[in-house]
Amino acid sequence: MLDHLIKGATVVDGTGAPSYVADVGLRDGRIAAVAEPGTLGEQARSTEDATGLVLGPGFVDPHTHYDAQLFWDPYATPSMNHGVTTVAGGNCGFTLAPLNPERPGDADYTRRMMSRVEGMSLVALEEGAPWNWHSFGEYLDALEGRIAVNAGFMVGHCALRRHVMGPDATGGQPTPDQLDQMLRLLHEAMDAGAWGLSTTQSSTHADGDGRPVASRHARPDELLALSRAVGDHEGTQIEAIVAGCLDRFADEEIDLLVEMSAAAGRPLNWNVLTIDAAVPERVPRQLQASERARKAGGRIVALTMPILTPMNMSLGTFCALNLIPGWGDILGLPIPERIARLRDPAVREEMLRRAKSPEAGVFRRLADFERYVIGDTYSEANAGLTGRVVRDIAAERGQDAFHTLVEICAADEMRTVLWPMPTDNDPASWELRRQTWEHEDVMLGGSDAGAHLDRMCGAPYTTRFIGDCLRGRKLVPLERAVRMLTDDPARLLGLRGRGRVAEGYHADLVLFDPDRIDAGRARLVHDLPGDSPRLDSRATGMVSVRVGGVETIRDDEITGAIPGTVLRSGRDTRSVSTRG
Repeated sequence: MLDHLIKGATVVDGTGAPSYVADVGLRDGRIAAVAEPGTLGEQARSTEDATGLVLGPGFVDPHTHYDAQLFWDPYATPSMNHGVTTVAGGNCGFTLAPLNPERPGDADYTRRMMSRVEGMSLVALEEGAPWNWHSFGEYLDALEGRIAVNAGFMVGHCALRRHVMGPDATGGQPTPDQLDQMLRLLHEAMDAGAWGLSTTQSSTHADGDGRPVASRHARPDELLALSRAVGDHEGTQIEAIVAGCLDRFADEEIDLLVEMSAAAGRPLNWNVLTIDAAVPERVPRQLQASERARKAGGRIVALTMPILTPMNMSLGTFCALNLIPGWGDILGLPIPERIARLRDPAVREEMLRRAKSPEAGVFRRLADFERYVIGDTYSEANAGLTGRVVRDIAAERGQDAFHTLVEICAADEMRTVLWPMPTDNDPASWELRRQTWEHEDVMLGGSDAGAHLDRMCGAPYTTRFIGDCLRGRKLVPLERAVRMLTDDPARLLGLRGRGRVAEGYHADLVLFDPDRIDAGRARLVHDLPGDSPRLDSRATGMVSVRVGGVETIRDDEITGAIPGTVLRSGRDTRSVSTRG
């Protein structure tokens, strides 16, 4: 007997093949049958009519930071609401394990680092997770049986370094014995199911004390030794971030990424490839890494987002503006001193000069203050400004845009929420995206779901992209769009039996209304531990989400079921070799 029968659905199976109408039967967490409508004679415990609805594989998000959130939110919201059934965590070199049992303070260091570098609420980290593990395997065990989505995790280079070197991990170099200890820890983590290694060399990544995170101090020989260890295990890979990911790679960064992938014989993915027709040389430069890797026996895959994800800014709390060269020193001052410095015309002039200089890289996009929209305000002086564009307010006041912005924020004691309007929402940029998506080493992803919680909400990229393909720009057909969100990431990650609607595959499925599928606007909610805020977004048109055959979402409402699996390398993933 079937557990459930979905009748008359329009099946988009994840392969990119044309859709077709079929009945789909589920049993024991798998897809038991896919047949022409009305031809399945087997009885089912439950049945639903899916006429006019699209049935596809559950979406796979290859770049999230749900490592902590899953403890207080087993549903990985809002990703699961938007059809995501499998998430990859442990990215960017940051994980919650391993922790050295001889240094209990390392847990606090990790929490403060994650709060700073990934924009997670410190209170939520302190109160929402049990922190009852030391080894990476113990961390995975702590999640077992308590999550609604499938989740796999890389092991973070920063955690390996901190475990072995303690405070010397920040600024120091490992002795040969310490490197051996790091390698043993990495092997143990992958034996327990870690998906491989994640690391960062990005100049934007700092710990809770504002110092460069541990992995930024690693030299190439350390990174290559760890990469070779990754290749010793089944179903593993590498995720790496370097400074050039934000704009354009330096030659030595391409060399390093190519050597790491080739040393492991495993794919290496990085994020995020920013596509902007105003900078046409960026995409070819970034994809040189992929072309060189294939010649060297490796594979480098760029993750890129198929939507524009708004990210709010603030002159009062740490955000991307702090990463503009020279800005961090001023925006890190106490509020009264910060306001005084920002009101100095000479200071503003120098800040603008540096923000518009080549050294600012991709952050130059943030310096067009005329295009900012005022969000939440908190003072009587700013009444009526919410939703207005700074350009218009500045014209009324006879000031330049940055001066106007500073005065608005100063009136709110720097609490004002600011929304930059994207500069790359033009037809030429969207056409460049469409062309870039055709490259064999470009894949959709980079949502950062679970991170930067009150700044951005990238999780809805799946439903927003599908809706855009059906009723908006229609850059790619539905069948290809679904493949880009399912089978493509499943194959890169080596997921066994996931990413397609096919007999024998896991019954990770989405059922949606093609006339309504979309994502709602992000809204600020206070539902984290400690009443901390985050941005949330509801899906529309998502009729059902199933993980392992069990319904976790019905009409965008969580059912309460937690059928997810902690996906472990080897058992749940196969090796994706780069060596032919």
